[in-house]
Amino acid sequence: MNLHNNDTERVRDATALGTWENEGGAPGRHSVDHQYGRRIETDRSWTVYHVFTGVPAQADGQIMTGLSRSAATEDMGSLNRRNERRNRDQGTLMARAQLARCSVEECRR
Repeated sequence: MNLHNNDTERVRDATALGTWENEGGAPGRHSVDHQYGRRIETDRSWTVYHVFTGVPAQADGQIMTGLSRSAATEDMGSLNRRNERRNRDQGTLMARAQLARCSVEECRR
């Protein structure tokens, strides 16, 4: 009886882990960059979705549903890398603006 319970628990854990990985896994250091996950649908197709809203993602006017696993993985990674670059570039622009402002104030002295 105990062996059966352990096997059942392992299957449950494996299923939960698989679901967790399919949904993008643990958020990284910059979880704001990783806003897209992937999930398997009841028809066995894959969807890339926004992890905070659950809404299927869109890119180039296409809704990211009905995908193969590899296409969903590639598209999810692409969207998350795009967000990471955008946030990094925005941070760089903010830092430049801060430096420019400091330089102007120093010039006034």
